[in-house]
Amino acid sequence: MAVSTVPKRAALPLAGGAEGAGVAVAPMRTGSILVPPGYVQRPRGPAPVARGLAARRSRWTPVPVACFLVEHPTVGPVLVDTGLPAAAAESAAAAFGRRGALVLPRARVDRASTLTARLAERDLDPLDIEVVVMTHLHYDHAGAIAELPSSTFVVDQAEWEAAASGRVRQGYVRGLFDHAFDWRAIDFAGRAVTSFASFGRTIDLFGDGSVRMLSTPGHTLGHVSVLLRLGSGRELLLTGDAAVARRSIDEQLVPLFTADLHLYRRSLREIRRYVEQTPSAEVVCGHDADGWPQVRARYE
Repeated sequence: MAVSTVPKRAALPLAGGAEGAGVAVAPMRTGSILVPPGYVQRPRGPAPVARGLAARRSRWTPVPVACFLVEHPTVGPVLVDTGLPAAAAESAAAAFGRRGALVLPRARVDRASTLTARLAERDLDPLDIEVVVMTHLHYDHAGAIAELPSSTFVVDQAEWEAAASGRVRQGYVRGLFDHAFDWRAIDFAGRAVTSFASFGRTIDLFGDGSVRMLSTPGHTLGHVSVLLRLGSGRELLLTGDAAVARRSIDEQLVPLFTADLHLYRRSLREIRRYVEQTPSAEVVCGHDADGWPQVRARYE
């Protein structure tokens, strides 16, 4: 079944940027998913995914699922990803459909950790969110899109195409992202693309250097990471699933799930070079169970 929504091409930079702007960032955990032992580092040998998924369920462990509230001084509230759907607190079938409930890693969500609840803790309503930057459209990152009908969503065109033709087994649940909202597609082959630091293809989203989208495909074909300039002048790198854990960067690990192994390794090398060249930068990885306790409540 084809998607019913067609994103418009983004006119870049988006409006609202201010020269020299810095942002504050609040990581928000929206639940967790249970993953097999080889999630961060896939098993060696043939058929690694099949062997990884064959691990006993008693050995699967929870990893955090987060989204990030970015407070821009002139744009307003911006989100990076949306986390898991609130319906997952009731049942997997209600959130992901019957097939999704069978094939997707199990999600754990409670009402206090939903996106709406996390925003309410910060005196925000979902209607207050101006822009949502999607690292990719997997179910654990796109789960709460329906709660944000007034937002502008920014996604890599290649990611939209992958999701539109993708299947549940690949992590895409169309009912979560196929909403007739204000979708804007970016093209990393377009005129607005420049290199920055170690990254070959980046887009300065608001034209002020505060929010940069980094092309880091591999986990999915249109995956992006996000580099933020904080108010202090330091940088915060949100790797998304281009590096699910800090170990992924330090040890150059290949995870269990990748859409394109060659692209994944290339993106991970760019991330590692950035971390080596920018030791003052803060880094938050996509699903880092060991690293999440060290994640700050707020970066400024």
